[in-house]
Amino acid sequence: MAPLPETLPRRWCEQVREAAANGRALRIVGGGSKSFLGDVLQGDLLDTRGHSGVVDYDPAELVISVRAGTPLHDVTDLLDAHGQMLAFEPPAFAGATIGGMVASGLSGPRRVQAGAVRDHLLGVSLIDGQGQLLRFGGRVMKNVAGFDVSRLMAGAWGTLGLITEVSLRTLPRPPQELTLRLELDEAGAIDRFNRLAGQPLPLSATAWHAGLAHLRLSGTEASLRAARATTGGEPVGDVEASAYWQALRDQRLPFFTYGQHALWRLSVPGTTAPVELPGEMLMEWHGGLRWLRSEIPATAVRTAVADRGGHAQCWYNRAPGVAGFEPLQGPMAALHRRLRRAFDPQGVFNPGRMGGEF
Repeated sequence: MAPLPETLPRRWCEQVREAAANGRALRIVGGGSKSFLGDVLQGDLLDTRGHSGVVDYDPAELVISVRAGTPLHDVTDLLDAHGQMLAFEPPAFAGATIGGMVASGLSGPRRVQAGAVRDHLLGVSLIDGQGQLLRFGGRVMKNVAGFDVSRLMAGAWGTLGLITEVSLRTLPRPPQELTLRLELDEAGAIDRFNRLAGQPLPLSATAWHAGLAHLRLSGTEASLRAARATTGGEPVGDVEASAYWQALRDQRLPFFTYGQHALWRLSVPGTTAPVELPGEMLMEWHGGLRWLRSEIPATAVRTAVADRGGHAQCWYNRAPGVAGFEPLQGPMAALHRRLRRAFDPQGVFNPGRMGGEF
């Protein structure tokens, strides 16, 4: 019989202490939906899926507390039944868990309006590299005082600790949504997105690919009607629009189909002019997130993006010797080393996950 969820963290504490004492590594895995990202996972398996379930949810408080191994779709279905959502629209890859959602820090199309995972993370319980069960933050925003350690876990990819439970802010679903489609080239889409983003419009998502721009408006009927007069474009049917944004969120559009060329995730300032690199481009977040399918060398991609004040992650199909995450340099690398040593001095959790010591 599987151990009760509440006993698992205690067992994990013992497992971590033993691993630290014996110089062994642990690879943290939930649903394994993001195992293809970053460098190769190392160490003995620590499976979080047995530690699942909603700990507390009061729709009136707009906060939900969930164990880390809980399937993401269980939480989104529950929130949807109460007219609420995780506003950062996390990718719902097959098998995705709440712990993996926080650890990866990945957000979907609505990030430009609602913020990222870390902006909705109120509290977290975790086991550090010495086998101590720690709690940070709380269930309301005012409980956060000083440096917000909880937010460090968003995007740390399990290298700072084993997340056991999280508390997240939820938001009501918008009353209505409208998607508009426009024919624009890449430069025109960047200009249009950023001009509209600077106006008081209920713009909740933008995307561009192959000459077509999509804009999503979220709000009341009156606000959508007024905004449409400013944005222009032809309306997309509700069913088609919902399918499009979900497929973009979960990377199921044909653009993301695994092929012979590498897929790059480029983060640049939103107003950056088109990055002139060979290959096929898809753009999100008003131009702040750009996906590139290309066969050119990794150094060429990363140099071009760095010259524009951004960074590049090789999402999949990396060439031999190419790091998934862009190697950190200088003060940023030193800061990461200090954080890692503070939370996991023996390097127990996910060594090499983010390359180097991280």
